[in-house]
Amino acid sequence: MAAQSAIIADRFDRVESDAYDPIDPNGNITINWDFQVLNIKDMSPYTVMVSIHNYQMYRHIEHPGWRLSWNWTGKEVIWNTVGAETTEQGDCSRIGAANARPHCCQRQPVMVDLPPGTPYNRQVANCCRGGVLSSLVQNNLTSTAAFQMVVGEFALAKDGGGGMEPEKPWHFDIGVPGMDQPGMPALPASSDDEPAAPIVWCSEHMCPIRVHWHVKVNYRQYWRVKVTVSNYNLVKNYSDWNLVLQHPNLRSLTQLFSFNYKPLVEYGNFNDTGMFWGLRFYNEMLLQDGNVQTEMILEKESDFTYSGGWAFPRRVYFNGHECVMPPADQYPRLPNGASALRGSLIAGHCLLLLFFFVLV
Repeated sequence: MAAQSAIIADRFDRVESDAYDPIDPNGNITINWDFQVLNIKDMSPYTVMVSIHNYQMYRHIEHPGWRLSWNWTGKEVIWNTVGAETTEQGDCSRIGAANARPHCCQRQPVMVDLPPGTPYNRQVANCCRGGVLSSLVQNNLTSTAAFQMVVGEFALAKDGGGGMEPEKPWHFDIGVPGMDQPGMPALPASSDDEPAAPIVWCSEHMCPIRVHWHVKVNYRQYWRVKVTVSNYNLVKNYSDWNLVLQHPNLRSLTQLFSFNYKPLVEYGNFNDTGMFWGLRFYNEMLLQDGNVQTEMILEKESDFTYSGGWAFPRRVYFNGHECVMPPADQYPRLPNGASALRGSLIAGHCLLLLFFFVLV
């Protein structure tokens, strides 16, 4: 019988109203289950290619990476894998194979990516990056992962065309801390499963990341801003980091230094949100006790002003986590001179520090 092909997709979507992200309203993680070799006539094991597509614009999956799991509907076993492997084999005593043992016999297998440098005979396309997935905007070539499996001992169910196919697995889980089933960062846990707090410098804010927005120079038709991202996490480097800023004047960004940039939300002439990330082989890694920085020149528009905190961003995200913003009454107000923000102790993922120094 000729090979049949079908795709089973499971989307980790933003389905709850309180999980809606206006910056990335259509973002999701999609799992494709593509039958490559399928012969149901003699019920021989089938070959399937499983792929994970990160369609989130600015959220990515960092090390230690994804851990994809699912529930089999029957007593399926995995005979072989290429491009990934399960974390445990499970009890395979029920399989009476004389010359071979299955790769995994668990009812709920957990699959992990292979590391870079895996031998070629164990690779497939888009595998072997240690479970790391880029965001769609940052690098669409590395936002997909894939692996191949040979599956046996399956049961059959009717497909949409009246034929028969293996029953579909269910309850997919991407296995990334801080992501629920809809696939967006969840609220901090309050149980014993809460992730351990990062080890950070002793500072006023006690956040692992500080974003410093410095209004630097005032020109006649333009103004200049310096942005510095500092790593206060003593045990972690941030690879392929990204920064999302929301400010009404970003639509008139005219020049940017040492960062990549792409607008995220565009409706006609409206564009107030952009994503920034490092240059390859230069500053895409944010090291412990280090920082990355850029300067940008923006053209003044009719609504431009230095009063009321207008010159500072409305929202700031680092690696998909929203930064703690200072209270409005602590925003620097003086258009001439300098004023540094010194707020109360704030515990969170990242903190925005404001600084006003305008030359007129």
